[in-house]
Amino acid sequence: MCLGFSYIGLIWLIMLLVPNFIWMKNKPKDYEEYVHHENKVLLFFERAGQFIVTPVALIFSDFNFKGWNFWCPVLIVSFLCMVLYEIFWIRYFKSEKTMEDFYRGIIGIPVAGATLPVIAFFLLGIYGGNGIMIIGSIILGIGHIGIHLAHRKEVCEPKPKKHIVRRILVGIPKVIVSMVLIIVFGFSVVVIIGRNINQIKRTIDYKDGINKSEYVMLNGQEQYILTMGHDISNPVIILLHGGPGVPSTWGDYCWLDYMTDDYTVICWDQRGCGRTYYHNVNTDPDNNTVSFEQAIDDLDALVDYARKTYGQEKVIIMGHSYGTLLGSQYVLEYPEKVSGYVGVGQEVIEEDMFAYTYVYEDALAKAKEAGDDTTEMEKAYETLINSPFGVADTSALDNLTAKYHQPRVTEDVSTVASIFSPYIGVDDMRWQFLILSSMNGSTAYEELESSLLEYLLSFNAYKRSTDFQVPVLFVSGSDDWSCPVGPIEEYCGVITAPKKEMYLVDGCGHSPQIQLPEECCQVIKSFLGQ
Repeated sequence: MCLGFSYIGLIWLIMLLVPNFIWMKNKPKDYEEYVHHENKVLLFFERAGQFIVTPVALIFSDFNFKGWNFWCPVLIVSFLCMVLYEIFWIRYFKSEKTMEDFYRGIIGIPVAGATLPVIAFFLLGIYGGNGIMIIGSIILGIGHIGIHLAHRKEVCEPKPKKHIVRRILVGIPKVIVSMVLIIVFGFSVVVIIGRNINQIKRTIDYKDGINKSEYVMLNGQEQYILTMGHDISNPVIILLHGGPGVPSTWGDYCWLDYMTDDYTVICWDQRGCGRTYYHNVNTDPDNNTVSFEQAIDDLDALVDYARKTYGQEKVIIMGHSYGTLLGSQYVLEYPEKVSGYVGVGQEVIEEDMFAYTYVYEDALAKAKEAGDDTTEMEKAYETLINSPFGVADTSALDNLTAKYHQPRVTEDVSTVASIFSPYIGVDDMRWQFLILSSMNGSTAYEELESSLLEYLLSFNAYKRSTDFQVPVLFVSGSDDWSCPVGPIEEYCGVITAPKKEMYLVDGCGHSPQIQLPEECCQVIKSFLGQ
């Protein structure tokens, strides 16, 4: 939820209030007779809802137009409800202005003068992700719609019942549609309110530190970062996400909360992905500026920004998966700016499909030992190594080898954290859908990340320096088969560093930080503290 003036809210309120002011001089002739019969409880709900909805519509900028995205249909339907509301009033003002005219429905919507604005403001709350508006509109609806339904019941003669067969035929689709809407909007309301609560809690928790989303200029492009920490004088960690091009900034708080008492952590959507991509889509829609060399330069600019902003001589670099490739190469190139390096799921060799072959051969051996049919697995591997790289091909092989590489730890705190994340936004979801579409044959993600994928698939850490000038910690899940443990242990034995350690989080897979976050973070803090 973001405080700020909402022009959309103002428009909706004008559309709501102007007809009501006109109505004050054009009430149905006998309306006052029914006012005295109004239920006092419903009247309380109506007044409370009005008290909430009216100011909230104006003081939260969440409701303003954010560009075309998949939430826009909700805003459009909300606006159409207000348009129908105006049509309802125009029809009424042209009528005889009787109670029957006042309570006529419109396109099948009962007591349209009460129902339509409530629906409109409820949908506006959904669009803006604002739980206060949602709750306020529900309270308003209980009172306002309830009162006018009671009036209509007094005024209008009950309609004759339709034939039982017709009632069933008409009723079943209505029930199905109603149930679907209740489930969809019910889930949306729970998620939005959960996110709002988390946002408020984190604002309070970090009131003496920093909890800030922003775009910073890095080498001519504004890029998205999220900074969290209870004390900005603490050492700074820059976290590098995996992929390439798979940011998890909105959900990383689920494990970084174990770090932020002692460190200020900067999460970053790298050039060409996530919020950074969509923020710059008009100037670089095809990711022409994306390359590994540019990523190193961008990281260096971010390091300098962090050092200057937080008064630190050096920062700590921490990466996960592909982020360890970027992080380790940066540390080797700029050791004078780094006080320590942590690689979670360290990349070692991807050249010549080494990692895929390593995983495949282990799974194949286990499958044969179990007497399983390996034909499909062998075929998937041949397709992968003999075809241009494709996410669909890697996923096909991963799905077949995964049976033999199941992590013993199945917990994952990131799922719930992501659903109720106070940081997640439209652009985060748009990017995730783009990544997921690659599983169904879309090549959009691969095309946008092609230069980084090409670099990743040619990477061999042994062909670069193995002489680290800073302390190095490798953390892996013992059951990680995305970045297999064996090659990492060998690499750890080869590198030189003032201090080096490797820690296996027992039973975890590729992301131990979201499976056993407390243990993982305790290991990292203990190492860095030394």
